[in-house]
Amino acid sequence: MTDLSALALVCTLTPLPDPSSSEVMARHILDEFEDHGVRTSSLRVVDYEVKRGVQVDMGDGDQWPVIRDRILAADILVLATPIWMGHPCSVAQQVMERLDADLSETDEQGRPVMYGKVATVAVVGNEDGAHKTIADMMQGLNDVGFSLPAQGGTYWVGEAMQTVDFKDLDQVPDAVASTNAGLARNATHLAQLLANSQYPAE
Repeated sequence: MTDLSALALVCTLTPLPDPSSSEVMARHILDEFEDHGVRTSSLRVVDYEVKRGVQVDMGDGDQWPVIRDRILAADILVLATPIWMGHPCSVAQQVMERLDADLSETDEQGRPVMYGKVATVAVVGNEDGAHKTIADMMQGLNDVGFSLPAQGGTYWVGEAMQTVDFKDLDQVPDAVASTNAGLARNATHLAQLLANSQYPAE
């Protein structure tokens, strides 16, 4: 068995140390990965100075390269985002825009650098839009070169126009916990397969 690692990019709009529903969801998923022997870590993108743009390094204090190095070092990516106005939040969209630069970045075999990495998506909110948000994020991640496991998306949405957030729940609902467990199980399996047999070069 290959030693695997998972990184959660938490795309909350809320900087540390304030609580975040996206981080609570990401932490639950990472706990599931740890049950499969996967090393885990996470970061809140909003705590970094990430410049707008579609280059690997936008210069002038841009900290995206720091985040990108951690993505490159991980086997599995968990992208966690809240829903705002029915869409992924602006931080998640910015992550996708920055990852766009890696469409033209290749490894020593000429493959896109994100080939062989697995991506999953987690969404929280108290309005509609979870399925569309997962679809948007997964499409972009796959375009960049990430592989998507079976049932690699998970979400919790509360009652519309109410004030209860995921972080306010006493425990993770059974349906969400079961989905998170399946996500981690399938993503670990796929990452192990790719670690043992990478995509062919051209």
